[in-house]
Amino acid sequence: MKKIGWLIVALFLCHGVLFAQKEERKSVRAGNKLFAKEQLNEAEIAYRKSMDVNPRSLEGNYNLGNVLYKQEKYEEAAKQYEMLAGQAQQLIDTKGGQERAAEVFHNMGNIGMKEKDYAKSIELYKQSLRLNPDDEETRYNLALAQKLLEDQQNEDQDQDDKEEEQEQNQDQNQDQQQQQQNQDDQKEDKTQEEQKPNEQMSQDNAQQILDAFLQDEKDTQEKVKKAQQQQQQRRKTEKEW
Repeated sequence: MKKIGWLIVALFLCHGVLFAQKEERKSVRAGNKLFAKEQLNEAEIAYRKSMDVNPRSLEGNYNLGNVLYKQEKYEEAAKQYEMLAGQAQQLIDTKGGQERAAEVFHNMGNIGMKEKDYAKSIELYKQSLRLNPDDEETRYNLALAQKLLEDQQNEDQDQDDKEEEQEQNQDQNQDQQQQQQNQDDQKEDKTQEEQKPNEQMSQDNAQQILDAFLQDEKDTQEKVKKAQQQQQQRRKTEKEW
């Protein structure tokens, strides 16, 4: 009885697997027909249904990635392709899988180009060419990515040189400003030093003038005093007469 029970369970599970596979293939075929008619949004829905049944479906992931790429949904497409890249050997082992894997790496390289990640694109194109060496489009894209990476590196170097030159100019300007400030300070100090003797001379002149005034005052007082004495002397003489 136990063996019969296990057999029933196995048959049930097998039936469930076969049913899921059938639904997966049905959704993929429907998506392919819609994709061929350029009904991309509907094709995406069909492929996603196949993924609901089997999230690791190679066929579903591959086709979903392609329809997303075709719709320029590059970020979502990249996620699908990355899943496939992780299953690259399994994909290669399927019928026509090597060319499909090459196409996956090719499209991933194109996405990298749009993001201007040329170094990443170069490696992806190389992987694609290892799987399909006769793909001239991939070979052209590889050469283009290498040229763009070289230009990008040169631009970055030029930018670094410009920034370094600007920093040097700023340092020179600061040095010149500091030198000018030092010169201005020295001139100001010199002017102040020159002004000190003049101030001293002015003080000396003022003292001389004051001394001369006091001397004149003293001489005047002596003259007045002498005149008074002479006047008193005359008065005395007149009295004696």
